[in-house]
Amino acid sequence: MTTRIEDYAMIGDCRTAAIICRDGSIDWLCMPRFDSDACFAALLGGPDNGRWSIRPRAKHKSSRAYRGDSLILETTFTTATGKARVIDFMPPDTPHITLVRIVEGLSGHVDFRTDLVIRFDYGITIPWVNRVDRKTLRAVAGRHQLTIRTPAPLHGEDMHSVAEFRVKKGESVPFVMSYSQSFKPAPDSIDPDIALEETEKFWTGWSGLCQAKGRWREAIMRSLLTLKGLSYAPSGGIVAAATTSLPEQIGGPRNWDYRYCWLRDATFTLLAFLNAGYTEEADVWQHWLMRVIAGAPDQLQTMYGVRGDRRLDEIELPHLAGYKNSQPVRIGNAAAMQLQLDIYGELANVMAQAAAGGLPGPPRGRELRHTFLAHLEKIWREPDEGIWEIRGPRRHFVHSKAMCWVAFDRASRMKEASAAERAHYRKIARQVHREICAKGIDRKRGCFVQAYDAPHLDASLLLLPMVGFLPASDRRIRATVREIETRLMSKGLVLRYETESGVDGLPPGEGAFLACSFWLADNYHLMGQRRKAIALFNRLRRLANDVGLYAEEYDPAGKCMLGNFPQAFSHVALINTAIGLMNSERRRPHASAA
Repeated sequence: MTTRIEDYAMIGDCRTAAIICRDGSIDWLCMPRFDSDACFAALLGGPDNGRWSIRPRAKHKSSRAYRGDSLILETTFTTATGKARVIDFMPPDTPHITLVRIVEGLSGHVDFRTDLVIRFDYGITIPWVNRVDRKTLRAVAGRHQLTIRTPAPLHGEDMHSVAEFRVKKGESVPFVMSYSQSFKPAPDSIDPDIALEETEKFWTGWSGLCQAKGRWREAIMRSLLTLKGLSYAPSGGIVAAATTSLPEQIGGPRNWDYRYCWLRDATFTLLAFLNAGYTEEADVWQHWLMRVIAGAPDQLQTMYGVRGDRRLDEIELPHLAGYKNSQPVRIGNAAAMQLQLDIYGELANVMAQAAAGGLPGPPRGRELRHTFLAHLEKIWREPDEGIWEIRGPRRHFVHSKAMCWVAFDRASRMKEASAAERAHYRKIARQVHREICAKGIDRKRGCFVQAYDAPHLDASLLLLPMVGFLPASDRRIRATVREIETRLMSKGLVLRYETESGVDGLPPGEGAFLACSFWLADNYHLMGQRRKAIALFNRLRRLANDVGLYAEEYDPAGKCMLGNFPQAFSHVALINTAIGLMNSERRRPHASAA
């Protein structure tokens, strides 16, 4: 039986992340980066595609929780003979990517079995495993090398490394696995207990900087920690999720690689960090942004690798069966080369918010802004693939056009621009606004629609009042919200768009998009329907799994998560909605409004 997505948790070191099941199995891990090849790929195949299991041999119950405000995961196992816990973490700021697992006895005794199945290159390459000394194994294949140190009696068995051991109350058995290149010396050994202490200190220090206070602080903090765990510290990039190809529809082809840095997602993330008081993270991201978008504006991509890589060629991996047989399994993402006009507006909006939040202007920021606005002035009338990265024909998406308006509107307010420049940008903004209101509205229903000359609805329209395109009190916005409630709701949650329309070139059907449901709560709040906003927000909070994590989507009928996990967009939406609601209690304006 395939493990549910919500049964997983994430640990990470701000360079990569491991996805761990509640039964003690690490089923996904890429080393040394988020977008590197996986050495554990059971999540998208089976145990023989790589995993690391540590669990009791006897029948047991399990529970789990993060240790305080950290990414240290503790899984407690209870058997008839005793209780023990497995502590999983990845120490940040180490020379090599390292995964530590400590099995501690809490009461009585518990007999454990560990099964380590290393399969490099996304679950296909079996390494050569040899013993270095009594406590050390080395697994090598091509350029990859993993060094495993433990007092447990690991030995080979059918191309697996297995051991059985007992822990009693007060005893512990550590496992330390480090990645390095095979043509370099193995990493030095580390003390697992000291590493645990330093890792806890790192996360406690970081979480202590959070300025969000109020009744939803715990949910906000867990989401912030998740976003921090999805950040790539060496460059400042932030990945959309730690996984690839977890399906948006079970058995369908909506399986995409999210281990990259989307400009759009990152802008929302920056706002979440700013709203919570994390100016350093926001400033680091701002500099990452300036580096990756440097150059010709017509070469701007929708996403980049964590180091700023541009080549994200999409290929399929037929040797992996896919999560619940959802194929194809993809690595890379062809959407990197799409035209998505909304990202120009997202970038302009977030830079304006960053400046308002007190961040210093990035190097060459003014020059880049002028160059990109000049390019946008030439292309804003073109159709594009839009926020949802459709694989069908380009269209004149209303959300894309509205974000073009945002770009020019924010430019018209730049203090450093000349009066003539501001007047020019205001003129273009008015042109864009008039066109959208003329072509992007269904006259009979009085609501905005997904694209010009099309009757379909799109949840991205919920962002229009949030960016200041029109006030939430405007009759056209209210009509749009009503139509979305009628045509895009599934058991109280919001779908992205009407997939049966064929707009995306894919078979119809997917789960409710969690970020869109948070956006609906934002709209209720902006329209003065506070009770309705809080009711929806609280329902969405309850959809998080037992350790506070969200995937991209939720299936209201099957009552399960769908899509890649954990999803930055979902956590960003929670943070911004929660802070907006809490700020209104203090009579402050909504944090994401224009």
